[in-house]
Amino acid sequence: MYKRLIYKELQKRLEEPRRFIQTLLGPRQVGKTTLTLQVLESLKTPFHFISADTATLEDLYWIASGWDQGRRLAQENKRALLVIDEIQKIPEWEKMVKKLWDEDTRKKIPLKVVLLGSSPWLMQKGLSESLAGRFEILPVTHWTYGEMKEAFNWDLDAYTYFGGYPGAAPFADKKDPSRWAHYINDSLIETTLSRDIFLMTQINKPALLRRLFQLGCRYSGQILSYQKMLGQLHDTGNTTTLAHYLELLSGAGILTGIHKYSPKEIQARSSSPKLQVLNTALMSAQSGKSFLEAKGDPVFWGRLTESMVGAYLINAVRGTSIELFYWRERNQEVDFVLKKGSSLIAIEVKSSLRKETLSGMDAFIKAHRPKHSLLVGNDGIPIEEFIKAPITHWFS
Repeated sequence: MYKRLIYKELQKRLEEPRRFIQTLLGPRQVGKTTLTLQVLESLKTPFHFISADTATLEDLYWIASGWDQGRRLAQENKRALLVIDEIQKIPEWEKMVKKLWDEDTRKKIPLKVVLLGSSPWLMQKGLSESLAGRFEILPVTHWTYGEMKEAFNWDLDAYTYFGGYPGAAPFADKKDPSRWAHYINDSLIETTLSRDIFLMTQINKPALLRRLFQLGCRYSGQILSYQKMLGQLHDTGNTTTLAHYLELLSGAGILTGIHKYSPKEIQARSSSPKLQVLNTALMSAQSGKSFLEAKGDPVFWGRLTESMVGAYLINAVRGTSIELFYWRERNQEVDFVLKKGSSLIAIEVKSSLRKETLSGMDAFIKAHRPKHSLLVGNDGIPIEEFIKAPITHWFS
């Protein structure tokens, strides 16, 4: 079975002495459970695995009961691992975990703990409020082009359209992707919205959040003010609600808003967001276009290509000190800006099916003097080469 690049990092952490709760955060269907079980099998350490994914009425005693079984394993074998999947579905889970972890620390019970969660926004809230100093986060992102190529022998066109969901890969048929699209829409999108967001957080306008996601897929790679979004959505809501819903979609790992780069952080946070899917499968499945129709539409394929590069950048900066922005002044724009400390990298994506000028890049260089300016695609760095490289490579 294929092992992701993150496999070795998790294995290394679980081989270390008990120090922190290891927390794997990432969206649905990116292989968090499979990854964890692969590592557990290699370690040969006794473990107890429980999941709250199907539990809607479980309470804190459910966590305590599973924890007790882990403790018994640890005491019988002088070491053990407890894995709790989808723990964010249990109300106030973080208080019980803190209590049990601290008890084990005091009593020196050799039980290591791994938490898995598909709602990073909710998980991080609980971690920061109750478990400060007791955990480490290991982000598990959408699959990269290199991983999909190695695991499923995909070419760049397949990855651009079908994205990076390994579970959907068997249905990815370029001639007839209808079954694949149904899987993405029904098993991924609907499950994420109805179970990871609607059931976990108070949503006063669920229809608005759902339409916002659809709008984000349609306009991925484009900059829209919140007022324009409300106009497109034909809703009487306010911009604060819309910004909060976009944050929830981002926390669920499906859609985000990239902020405009500005030396002043307040201006950056108040800017109109550039909508960006975190996996182009979401964009393709919502478009209604088959692979051949998408490939034959220069405008759509160009937007899909830019969104694929944007998704690579969004996922690549997770867990690093690198930040991602876009830049625009009047009619001049730079697709993406990477920031690490005081160093900037400006990135322009040029699909072979799109024709644009580089006036935005020239203006950005004059105004902000980036360390590097990169042209990706047509007449520049090949897209395949760019998205296969580690994000830190471009700062060297």
